[in-house]
Amino acid sequence: MPIYEYQCAACGKRTEAFHRSLGSAKRPPCEHCGSAKTARALSRFATPKSDAQVMEQYGTPDPGAGPDAYKDPRQIGRWAEQRFDEMGVEMPAEAKQMIDAARSGELPDPVKDL
Repeated sequence: MPIYEYQCAACGKRTEAFHRSLGSAKRPPCEHCGSAKTARALSRFATPKSDAQVMEQYGTPDPGAGPDAYKDPRQIGRWAEQRFDEMGVEMPAEAKQMIDAARSGELPDPVKDL
């Protein structure tokens, strides 16, 4: 059964509905506000990225870090530093402190809570 999404014209939120086919699909009322003013919406989708595309977007990890380095939260700091340098903006001290802690293996409190 396909899942269809409907956008509410009254509150702007989305409602999902299961239908056997699009031909038998009836617009459901909004599950958030109850409005009958819903319309089919384009669903979000994801596209996989190759390792090369990930490295191009986020930067090359430290040498010897391995193929899954971009998944390592410590690599995010390197990427952030590069972006600040590219923009010519100085990185805030708090951000630098969190990056240094992550590099030493200690994840900052905001990240631990995720």
